[in-house]
Order: sequence, then structure tokens, then C-alpha cells
Amino acid sequence: MSNFQGRREQRQQRAAQRRRNRMKVGAVAALGGIMVLGTAGAAAGEEDFRATAGIQLASFALPLFTDAPVPESGNAPGQESASEPEPNTSADAVPQAGETPTGQPEAGQQTDGQQTADQHSGEQAEAEAQAAAASEAEAAATAQKAAADQAAAEEAARIAAASVPVDDPAGAKAYAASVLGGHGWDASQMTCLDTLWNKESEWLTSATNASSGAYGIPQALPGTKLAAAGGDWQTNYRTQVNWGLTYIESRYGSPCSALNFHYANNWY
Repeated sequence: MSNFQGRREQRQQRAAQRRRNRMKVGAVAALGGIMVLGTAGAAAGEEDFRATAGIQLASFALPLFTDAPVPESGNAPGQESASEPEPNTSADAVPQAGETPTGQPEAGQQTDGQQTADQHSGEQAEAEAQAAAASEAEAAATAQKAAADQAAAEEAARIAAASVPVDDPAGAKAYAASVLGGHGWDASQMTCLDTLWNKESEWLTSATNASSGAYGIPQALPGTKLAAAGGDWQTNYRTQVNWGLTYIESRYGSPCSALNFHYANNWY
């Protein structure tokens, strides 16, 4: 069985060798024909035709003599494929500063749109802060003006009230009784004082003598004498009582002595 296989393999090898020999002979003939054509083309000015034919013949005949496989792409050994892309050496392929090789921003770096948005947001926040500060200042000014207006109104009311005499006979009598002791008098002097000033003014703060111009509860003449006891002598019964008791003490010594003088002279 093994001898049979050996002879079979020898026959196959001889047959393959004969095929290669025939292909070589054919290639030599073809090469000669193409060279003739190339010579004729050169004489006619078709140099490109000869060059192209020579390259194609070489790529066809070389495998016949070298037993090398024919390249599938049809290119001769060492010749690059026309479809293979050339490396991109343009400046656009080089990553720019601030970009990744894919053209995207590096991590942590903002794009122009983001920077514009952030700038707009900052300007808006600053404008809002300025508007809030202006509003607060305006509110403070309004509150200050309101306080000033209120103070002015209160002062005007006080002045207006001070210009109106407070006629309160009961209050004036009660106050006079509370300060008698300060002049060294006992409570019995209050009866004489009450009679004396009832005759003079009926204990009215605004009492005015039309003929003489005497004024107030003690009927000071002129009424400006009361100013020695206080600037509110025209309206405050306490100021008038204080002045009247000081006058009685210095001139008569006591309310009862002043009353006796009044009985005799109809004035004191």
C-alpha cells in the first residue's frame, strides 16, 4: 500500500513540474512580446504604455519564476495598495491646547458657551445684589423720613397743647395742698388759700382781668411775672401755683394773712 502511494506522489510531483515548466515558457514568450510592444510604443512616443506594460508583466511573470503567490490585491511585491489611506499629518489632526484628541474640552475646562453663560449669570447676580441694596437704602430712607415726620408732628402737637391753658381747678387745688408743707404751712392754710384764689380767679389757669391785665390763678400783674416760675406760665397750673405761693410767702407770710389783706383792700 505504501509503495502505491509513493509512486502516486511521484507522478503528481512530475505533473506539477511540467505545468510549471510550461508556464515559464509561456511567460518568457509573453515577456518578449510585451517588450516588442514597449519598444514600438516608445518609438511612437507612448512611453507611459511601455512602462505600464513592463510593470504588469513583471507582476505576472515573477510568481512563475519564484513560485511565490500572487498578491490578492494585484500589486507587485513592495508596492503599496492604492486603497490604503495615507497617514493624516495635517495640523488639524494635532490636538490643540485645551482639547482632547477627539476635539472635546479637557476635564475641568469650560467651553466658550459655558464661560459666556457663567459670565451672564455673574452679571445678573451682581445686578440683583445692586437692586436689593438700592431697595434697602430706599426703605431705610422712607423709614427715616416717616420717623422724622412723626417726631415733627408730635412736637407740633406738644407746642399746640402747650399753647392751650389747662383749666383744671380741682387739679390745681390738689397740687397746691401737696406743696404747702414746702413753705412751712400746715393744712389749715389751705382753707384760706382756697378762699383767696376763688375770689381772684376761681382757680382757672386762663383767668384774665380785662381791665388790669392780671393773669392766671394767682392773678399776677402783669402776667409775665409768672415766667419767673417757668416758661409754660400761660398754660400750666402747677407753674402758676408755685409762683403764687412764693409771692404770698414773701409778701404776707401765709395764705391766711394774704386773705385778711384782701378783705380790707379787695386785692392782695
